[in-house]
Amino acid sequence: MTAEFDIMDAPENADEFTRRAFAEVDTAELDRLILHAFNRMHVSPDTEVSVAIVDEERMAEIHVEWMDLPGPTDVMSFPMDELEPGTVEEPASGVLGDIVLCPTVAARQGANAGHSTMDELCLLTVHGVLHCLGYDHGTAEEEAEMFGIQRSILTEFLGRDAPVETRHDSSV
Repeated sequence: MTAEFDIMDAPENADEFTRRAFAEVDTAELDRLILHAFNRMHVSPDTEVSVAIVDEERMAEIHVEWMDLPGPTDVMSFPMDELEPGTVEEPASGVLGDIVLCPTVAARQGANAGHSTMDELCLLTVHGVLHCLGYDHGTAEEEAEMFGIQRSILTEFLGRDAPVETRHDSSV
């Protein structure tokens, strides 16, 4: 798998919470998780994906630019080749796209849900991969399917129950 990580450093004047959130990002684990998700979704390990780790200011800029929504969010996904899950016989291949994660938003969400920042980043990474594969959660049926697959991938990867998903306002 060709996973490329672009990690923004915590801002120089960052508070302790922000420095700690960025320090908890384990790209090796996220890389293994992406490969696991690719295997589960029958995506070729040669498929390219880019993961950017950004601060809240940059995430807010991206959120406004692409969604016209204010403030930072947890994860954004930008599919490239419009890949869909493949099959054992014909795995999907190409450029999956870009996933943008914000560790400080993940840290707050994880704390509110009772799990670690890294658990939240794992959840958000799988969420981003699934969005890039065409899954969505705009309806109750779509959410049940996407979140079910997400939980299954995470439970297998972590070897324990998957972290609980953060629910967002439907306008986000």
